[in-house]
Amino acid sequence: MDYQSSIRVIEDFPTEGISFKDITTLLKNGPVFKAAIHDLAQFAKKQGAEVIVGPEARGFVVGCPLAFELGVGFVPVRKQGKLPAETISASYTLEYGSDALAMHKDAIQPGQKVLVADDLLATGGTISTTINLVKQLGGEVVGVAFLIELTELEGRKRLHEYDVYSLIQYEK
Repeated sequence: MDYQSSIRVIEDFPTEGISFKDITTLLKNGPVFKAAIHDLAQFAKKQGAEVIVGPEARGFVVGCPLAFELGVGFVPVRKQGKLPAETISASYTLEYGSDALAMHKDAIQPGQKVLVADDLLATGGTISTTINLVKQLGGEVVGVAFLIELTELEGRKRLHEYDVYSLIQYEK
């Protein structure tokens, strides 16, 4: 399926020079969204995923239906201070500063096979941090899956030790 034609590209958003890939146009098209989740699920099945982990917020939009399609659980990764029970956290750097992500301490069982899912792979910073959380809990990351990959930003290189799958690739 030609998923790329379902993505709206908005130039100079959120700042000048950025070519923003808007997934809301794919999400609102039921048959295309269903097909995209189905295709991601085929990858996840091959990897033997037992649980799906996704970072907020758009990782929820991809990860929850993916987990549902597979009949497995979904684990949310949130900004620090947003989860109600005991958590672990990991920091990561942004272009200007740093931030931290958190996961419930009881979210992943040691040895559990985890697939990390998100809407977009850019530099790989958020996903690397998410993977670090999974590993802190003893989970085995069996793959990472995305709707979109921005190949020019080379996030895949940062994730070189994992199987990376993306439905749509953009050079810019």
